[in-house]
Amino acid sequence: MKHQGKLAAAVAAVALLAPATAGAQQNYPAPGDPGKSPGKARGKGGTLTVCKRGCDYRTIQRAVNAATGRNTIRVRRGTYREGVQISGSRYDGLKLIGDARRPKRVKLDGKGLRGAAAQNGVLVNSADDVVVRGFYARHYKANCFFATNLSDYVLDRLVAERCGAYGVYAFNSKGGRMTNSEAYYNNDSGFYVGQTPPQRGRKKRTLVRNVDSWGNVLGFSGTNMRYVTITRSRWYNNGLGIVPNTLDSEKYPPPEENVIAGNDVFWNNFNFYWKAPFEIPQRSAASIPYPIGVGILLFGSKRTVVEDNRISGHYLGGFAAIPAVQLAGSEDPALREASVLRNNSVRGNDFGAGDDLNNRDMVYDGSGTGNCFADNTVRSPNLPENNATFAPCPGPAQNTPDPAALSTALSWAVGGDPSQPATFEAFWVKHPHPKRKGVSPLERYTGK
Repeated sequence: MKHQGKLAAAVAAVALLAPATAGAQQNYPAPGDPGKSPGKARGKGGTLTVCKRGCDYRTIQRAVNAATGRNTIRVRRGTYREGVQISGSRYDGLKLIGDARRPKRVKLDGKGLRGAAAQNGVLVNSADDVVVRGFYARHYKANCFFATNLSDYVLDRLVAERCGAYGVYAFNSKGGRMTNSEAYYNNDSGFYVGQTPPQRGRKKRTLVRNVDSWGNVLGFSGTNMRYVTITRSRWYNNGLGIVPNTLDSEKYPPPEENVIAGNDVFWNNFNFYWKAPFEIPQRSAASIPYPIGVGILLFGSKRTVVEDNRISGHYLGGFAAIPAVQLAGSEDPALREASVLRNNSVRGNDFGAGDDLNNRDMVYDGSGTGNCFADNTVRSPNLPENNATFAPCPGPAQNTPDPAALSTALSWAVGGDPSQPATFEAFWVKHPHPKRKGVSPLERYTGK
């Protein structure tokens, strides 16, 4: 009864803390039906150039206005104070190219802009097969780079800094690539894929590969994301590393058929509540007391594979999986079902290598069905310590709930008070980290 009382209190607290729809403060295009475009424009179009002097156009938006999907727009080095909008099937197949080798030479800066231009560095809406490559965006009120209502986008060799929600963001889209990019100091997440429409038959997958995400509230967030592979990337010095999550604020819960494989996930202990290089809005991931100090968190998921990752140096836990408890009591049976962890596999991960230990390597309350664990190298205790919830792979795995483990895991989150930053460190176990070339631990922002 003691554990049940704690669990009920924790569930009630989490239910009150469900975040708003991603980017709810912004005026975003209404969700459409992606992938219904007539297809990439046929024929070869010309190249339009943009620069301050001597090119076809002096602003990127004017070049876009003159283009169709058959064109390539090449933007030369310089700073462009504008928000670029690429909207409609007329632009299917358009290529917007900056400097792929040195993206910071082609800068989009939203500082001082007003209205729609201030919202996104580049917005691609309802235009399939668009390529955006080789740009550096910062200081936009919503997102640095935003793709919505489309299929097969390419967001490549981008740098996204200090935007008002997400660095690189895809929503309500099918298939796409976020590759070879970096996102930092964004007040929600560095990279985000959300509200992926369900597909039948051969599914278009989204690939997130060779990216660096650091200094954000969340390194990667994915509300109700599907068919996403996150691989060969580094997620570090965020409040929390990688977080597929189940919410009713977006369509198509829960996250499903995702793969998180071959990543370096380390030092996600950034307590941005002390001080941050960004403003924390009232409605964002920062307003929700996610447990700072966790590498990978499945907050409700189905058929997600977490394998061959290197996960170290977290003051709470390396990996955690908990049900989406705020939906467990919903009157909607579909939402109740979406809250449950089902058929997720955690295998072959290396926890705490090089004496860079996690407080807990794996945390799982044993709820749901078919969740299994195999061939993980652990160097710290799990939660629960008797490992009774960690059913082996291959399945079918028999999962046995441990309410005390869930209560402990939830207390890590609901015990935090943004007005008292130290409360987010109440359960931390800290230790020095071994040196990493080119990277220093970020736990409290000093302005440097």
